[in-house]
Amino acid sequence: MNPRHDVTGLILAGGQGRRMGGRDKGLEPFAGRSLVAHVRERLQGRLASVWINANRHHEIYRSEADRVIGDLEGDYQGPLMGIYTGLRSVQTPWLLVVPCDTPALPMDLVERMVAGIGEGDIAVAHDGERLHPVVALLRVSLADDLEAALAGGERKIDRWYARHDWYRVDFSDCPDSFANLNTEDDKQRLELRLNQEAPTG
Repeated sequence: MNPRHDVTGLILAGGQGRRMGGRDKGLEPFAGRSLVAHVRERLQGRLASVWINANRHHEIYRSEADRVIGDLEGDYQGPLMGIYTGLRSVQTPWLLVVPCDTPALPMDLVERMVAGIGEGDIAVAHDGERLHPVVALLRVSLADDLEAALAGGERKIDRWYARHDWYRVDFSDCPDSFANLNTEDDKQRLELRLNQEAPTG
């Protein structure tokens, strides 16, 4: 698999941002830029293209992606619907999904996810303590199976993954890279930590 030809990146930014007071999380400012801009930086130039799954503010998101797509079905059905939308929409055989609220993702995320999938259908990031189901590399041919699962009422990502040949990708050397920002306090804490870790001089 050559990620620059075979993999489309999809940043999931389609949620309601309830714990952020209903604000669009991907557009929240963080360290001088939007959260989604930090995430895109981790993917840009490493994949065939970078898309964003968003259900509002498409005109703003277009400046951060090669394409912006809304959920194929409405009512904010969660990240599994965003993943399904990506599987149905991209032209590459593989899809790499990441959330919009993880601005410190490893810069070598793409390479490590591709190396970790082996012959499997799905690779999921693991920080040494827990899985991060919305940081995943998926075979696009799974779209039909996911459509059936969604039609049956499935909304739990890990339960759907368990139906397939999936692998953990070890990121235990950088567990803090997967911190996701659900609240204003989360954002301020990570901003402070990154500032403290930044090299001086």
